[in-house]
Amino acid sequence: MVKSILNVGAVLPAAGIGARFGERKQFKRLGSKPLFLYALNAFLKCKEIAEIVIVTNEDEIEYIYQEIEALNTKKSIKVIAGGPRRQDSVMNGCTTLSSSMELVTIHDIVRPFVTKDLILSTILGCKNNDGCIAALLSNDTVKEVKNFNIVRTIDRNKIWLAQTPQTFNKKVLIEAMNNNDATDESSMIEAAGGVVSVTEGSVLNFKITTIDDWKLAEKVVYG
Repeated sequence: MVKSILNVGAVLPAAGIGARFGERKQFKRLGSKPLFLYALNAFLKCKEIAEIVIVTNEDEIEYIYQEIEALNTKKSIKVIAGGPRRQDSVMNGCTTLSSSMELVTIHDIVRPFVTKDLILSTILGCKNNDGCIAALLSNDTVKEVKNFNIVRTIDRNKIWLAQTPQTFNKKVLIEAMNNNDATDESSMIEAAGGVVSVTEGSVLNFKITTIDDWKLAEKVVYG
């Protein structure tokens, strides 16, 4: 468990094919810039983040580097190819970070409105735990359903909706990924017996998955 803020690196998965959206939304222009730059800029502004690795498709690496050059930042940013699964891509990102990076923050690059304060909150949440994730307490009544029939009503006060960023002890995360299979990094830490805490996320920190999500993002940008 981490007792103080250590060297922190970030891994930003950006290798999605956008099956439900109809195109690779991470590179679609939202306002004056491609979507992926919104989240990247938040991590560039967070001084606790020492290194950033963007994990993408092989054919997009050169394009991302071209966009990064225009940012004129001194922070280390590497762009690498992902794997067949999100888990493989995150592993590639973690192992690309310098060995001195003791914590790693994972963030879906298609959550464009993450803030540096939320990133820092997940980092601070690792002080006494193996990890900390951003999440929202459910405002809706939650039903467990089987074959379109309600099985039971779950106490919504116990239900949190996971977001990213999610920050972990890097060694613990790598070991968990080597021994578990899941689409959520926190789930793998939990399965390995690790302790993960929650910090309150934001309704604006939504993930763009559908065209409706994109329209909502345009409203945020254009007002």
